[in-house]
Amino acid sequence: MSDANLFRLGIGLETGAHAEDHHGHPAVDATRDVFDAARDDHFIRREGRIFAGTHLIIEVVDGDGLDDEDRIQKAFRDCVDECGATLLHIHTHKFSPQGVSGVAVLAESHISVHTWPEIGYGAFDVFMCGDAEPWRAVEVLRAAFDAGDVRVKELLRGEDVVAARVAA
Repeated sequence: MSDANLFRLGIGLETGAHAEDHHGHPAVDATRDVFDAARDDHFIRREGRIFAGTHLIIEVVDGDGLDDEDRIQKAFRDCVDECGATLLHIHTHKFSPQGVSGVAVLAESHISVHTWPEIGYGAFDVFMCGDAEPWRAVEVLRAAFDAGDVRVKELLRGEDVVAARVAA
């Protein structure tokens, strides 16, 4: 395979995430305090809690345009801009006879969707770490799809893992 093809696959790119031990697990530096606000790890520190990121499960109900790839891609871009995230790549796929799946890969994690336009339903995930503000995506999605109803569940990803590392 040529170097150009490897580059397209992302193989050999420097990401900062390549320091791993022999078993594929990230190397752990036990000398650094995960509650230290000066750490450059993009953990979120809020109200005495620390976690990897905020993951919103967003259900768009009674939405319009959920079969339109361009509209979904624009909604992804609008979410990225509104949330203060960094877009790396968008990929969507249109199904026949209807429906779209897609993902926006972010430096801060991702936004994804799978739609059932025949019933006006879109299942979105918005997962972001660092300084990005994922809750701002809710109103962007409501407006983008003229949704009559938007339902949201929040998960604080990695909270138990981080707490276990600190206690160890």
